[in-house]
Amino acid sequence: MTRVLQHKRLAQSLVSSAGCQLEISVVPASPRSSSSSGAGSGAGSGPGSGSVSSTVPPNTCATATMLQRLMMGLAAVREPRLVRERFEEDLRSLVRARSVTFRHDADDTQQPNVVSFDLPGSPIEGRLRLEAVFDPSHPVDDRARQMLAAGAHVAGFLLEIERANGRWPLGCARSRTDGAAPLIGSGLAIRRVRDRIERVAATDFTCLIEGESGTGKELVARQIHELSRRRRAPFVAVNCAAIVETLLEAELFGIEDRTATGVRGRRGKFEHAHEGTLFLDEVSDLSPAAQAKLLRAIQDLAVERVGGHGARRVDTRIIVASNRSLTTLVEQGRFRLDLYYRLNGVDIQVPPLRHRREDVIELARYFLERHRAFRPLLLSTAATDALLAYDWPGNVRELERVIERGVALAGGPFLELDDLPPVLLGGYADVLLPALQSRSTMRAWGSRYARLVLERCSNNKRQACRELGISYHTLQAYLRFRPEKEESTVHG
Repeated sequence: MTRVLQHKRLAQSLVSSAGCQLEISVVPASPRSSSSSGAGSGAGSGPGSGSVSSTVPPNTCATATMLQRLMMGLAAVREPRLVRERFEEDLRSLVRARSVTFRHDADDTQQPNVVSFDLPGSPIEGRLRLEAVFDPSHPVDDRARQMLAAGAHVAGFLLEIERANGRWPLGCARSRTDGAAPLIGSGLAIRRVRDRIERVAATDFTCLIEGESGTGKELVARQIHELSRRRRAPFVAVNCAAIVETLLEAELFGIEDRTATGVRGRRGKFEHAHEGTLFLDEVSDLSPAAQAKLLRAIQDLAVERVGGHGARRVDTRIIVASNRSLTTLVEQGRFRLDLYYRLNGVDIQVPPLRHRREDVIELARYFLERHRAFRPLLLSTAATDALLAYDWPGNVRELERVIERGVALAGGPFLELDDLPPVLLGGYADVLLPALQSRSTMRAWGSRYARLVLERCSNNKRQACRELGISYHTLQAYLRFRPEKEESTVHG
């Protein structure tokens, strides 16, 4: 697909075939009307729904604008997932929507602020659609509908190219069967997390996510929300560690107008997440008093604003996360047992990056691909080995920062050892680099390692041979060889 997108003559012919001069705002905005706020639903919507059928050819200028954005913004992107994300973001900004996503499901539920179009192309199992969610307070105008209709056709064009190459990135990106696609990695550990996410998303139960800092706990929570029936409602994230205790009640439960001088009333996070998902990150950092207030709200699913009289019912799914084991904190008396039982209905353990080393290089290449438009880079063999040998105490977040550093400092087409931070090199800086500078041979390295293994085996040569996987004759040859003599000859 990338070769097609990077082909300049093909791009020009596609744009010119749209039949109009390319401009960023070539589609004139039509006057808004109250009837334009109805939900659109492509070819599957019934009469009188206020939608634009995807079978009607879109405005050619709108198609040209979509193609222009595609060629300008996506020509340098080769990773299929990045193609989807970039196209969604460009289209979202053009139509001024809250979100624009590709979906592969049969959910025909209509919402007044949702417009969707079926994607053209070969029929597949299920239903592939382009869906846009708008602010309910702003009606959807005809210009936005034309842009979305054109975007659906361009997206269909992308999908057909991908299918011809044996891939199907957009159709599977947000499907019910593989909704956890943004969780990068193909190892067993992350596959188990994906499977747990999909099972949990089918319910409305409270979920506890535990894992070290930087492992992607909020990403897991967002994936649960995105795959659930609440995906069209808000996802509200709250960092409990960042809230001052005196303001906790006002932040979570809201405050009534004129409670104090100069205070304006506002809704709390629970009310903001009504019919959606409330994600409470670092819940283990809450004080005992804050834990008691949270327990009451979760038990009753009702909140009382500061300065108010009477509770307000909320329909909110609760997902909490902690970088420390809540079980351990309960045993230490630092976390309420009753709140723990309320939160620990279903748990998901996010593994640290050192326990999923098979995903390190895949993640690194994903981060490099995100910056390809700025500076296309590939991992050198030495840098790859260094990334695999490191333990990553900061997990995926640390890896992302390391790759960003490399992108900023790299002087050639490859990310080399010199582009990595010194702390990452570890044994490479102390052992491998000096050996490289001294031009040590493989035979010298083998001799040193054989002596170390023999010493560990208490000079039992038979056992050393078994551990090294070599014959007795080969071990004897390694032991007779003297690396220091070779190095003195090289330097002399």
